[in-house]
Amino acid sequence: MRRRLGHLGTANSNGLPHVVPVCFALADNAIYTPIDEKPKGGNVLKRLKNISDNPQAAFLADRYDEDWSLLGWVLADGRADIVDGGSEQDAAQALLRARYRQYASMRLSPVIAIRIRRVRSWGNLDG
Repeated sequence: MRRRLGHLGTANSNGLPHVVPVCFALADNAIYTPIDEKPKGGNVLKRLKNISDNPQAAFLADRYDEDWSLLGWVLADGRADIVDGGSEQDAAQALLRARYRQYASMRLSPVIAIRIRRVRSWGNLDG
């Protein structure tokens, strides 16, 4: 997936949605997005609480252009897990650091893994 930014959608136990922009890496049948050191509001991040309460999540990467023949998006949904330690986290961190130079010396913990169940797409995905 060539896009550099995606959007992670989670919902609380009552189904109230929460969407945030995220950096991501794709491997096998999972999309990984880290909790990094950038300043964030609150003590417990809403996305982490939501995943603990309701592990169903969605991920969207889209392409916008003033030339609407270039519009497109990919939407993946599945079960989100919070990965905090072990070989999967190490592998996810390596993928994320390879994709984003800003992560080279940044702490990336935990990592959210979206286990892809279904993928839908629309439009021009070539760019």
